[in-house]
Amino acid sequence: MRTPFAVLFFGAVFTVLTMMKPFACADDDMKASGLAGTWYPGAREELVLMLDGFLTAAGDLPQDIPSAGDIGVIVSPHAGYPFSGGVAAYGFKAVRVKKVSTVIVLAPTHHFSFQGAAVWPKGRFTTPLGAVAVDEDLAGRLMAADKLFVVRRDVFEGAPGRPENSVETQIPFIQHVFPGAKIVPVIMGFPPDPATVRAVAAALVQAVGRRQDVLVDVSVDQSHFHPLGQANDIDRKGLAAIETFDPDAFWSGHVAGEMEVDGFHVVTAAMLYARAMGYDQARVLRHATSADVTGDARSVVGYASVVFYRKPAAQLPVNAAALTEAQKKSLLAIARSTVDTFVRTGKTFVADGKDPRLSREEGAFVTLKKSGALRGCIGQIVGAGPLYLTVRDMAVAAASQDPRFAPVTADELKDVRIEISVLSAPVAVTDARQIVMGTHGVIVRRGARGGVFLPQVATETGWSREKFLSELCTQKAGLEPDCWKDPATKIEIFTADVFGEKEE
Repeated sequence: MRTPFAVLFFGAVFTVLTMMKPFACADDDMKASGLAGTWYPGAREELVLMLDGFLTAAGDLPQDIPSAGDIGVIVSPHAGYPFSGGVAAYGFKAVRVKKVSTVIVLAPTHHFSFQGAAVWPKGRFTTPLGAVAVDEDLAGRLMAADKLFVVRRDVFEGAPGRPENSVETQIPFIQHVFPGAKIVPVIMGFPPDPATVRAVAAALVQAVGRRQDVLVDVSVDQSHFHPLGQANDIDRKGLAAIETFDPDAFWSGHVAGEMEVDGFHVVTAAMLYARAMGYDQARVLRHATSADVTGDARSVVGYASVVFYRKPAAQLPVNAAALTEAQKKSLLAIARSTVDTFVRTGKTFVADGKDPRLSREEGAFVTLKKSGALRGCIGQIVGAGPLYLTVRDMAVAAASQDPRFAPVTADELKDVRIEISVLSAPVAVTDARQIVMGTHGVIVRRGARGGVFLPQVATETGWSREKFLSELCTQKAGLEPDCWKDPATKIEIFTADVFGEKEE
């Protein structure tokens, strides 16, 4: 099994450098540039001109990717700007119109062996573009979330004569694209540890919560020092695992030596964070190598720009296949026969399941109305059997088991109208703005408590999104009105194909 070069390199330098003791940030908490004039221009005007050139040359966001507001994570290279700046520009250009107040720079160490993650908790970083402030509140939340986050200035400084580049290379781009934004610099230790990766991801989720103005910038390069053809093959495998959003395959591929991202544990942590936050789609915007600059294909370094994004509301899953009018009539007939039979005789109607479409496992609610007023409503959100049987069973439950009403009597049957809602599979969201009122039903869950509103509730009440969610939290879940704002509350949405008996 081939051992990645990066592992051999890190192992060599760690032996020498791990004896250096960590120490707290200096009194002024300022991190001065260690790369200006070498990795990127040291003069402000020249640096601005270079960044503008990179951003102008970078391609636009592909049409099938949603707006920049739906991108939560970017992956950027961290080599010298003449080599990788043009690639990095793709990701920053993709999000430049996003409202970003804080950028978490998540990067690997190149010089120290330690478990956990180093954080620069306060102060500022300086470059020729000026000073950028650390978001002390978010950094504090991150450190409070898990003790594996420690304060270590030496990790950010690097080794004597060899400054750490993984965070600093991102700063000028951040300053230029997001003027006034703050940063939270985080450098993960080495060697990779699965438990640490999971803990970092969980802490990021907890610290960021439902904030939509936070961008995570993952600073990593691709493979190192292989002939061009081999490098492209290695990079292609790693980037494919990212685009299929399979963190397990991505991790296993590196353990097996088949992939070689410089900081693959950092990318894995970012993938776990992104998936938990709903940014579960990935796209490689640009891949290149040092050979594109030098023309030397004998030994190259790979660079890639990637975005992690979430599907907008319009792209969220809906029912797999729409019901025909005949199929809707069939389900309504089953529900009517079921209610009539059960109310009059106490027996369960024997339904016909010959139609393959009606045998699919789908959730459904059956709603009974009398003179336009609710008379009973019971449903099953996730299908646990054939749809036609779910409708039959929910019809019985709506007529006899809704705790808000007495069971339906035989005298009422002529006045009861039946409505059926066939549901899509629920999809988790992290931003309430993804909820389209009247189109999406919503589920809230926290701990053992939960509740659901069907899409038609918004239409019938005319509530605003905030009122809708507050009532859902209190009426259905038995939680406080603003529970939907709590990161610990899971929000899921679904669509419904709603149809019913006509009034006579």
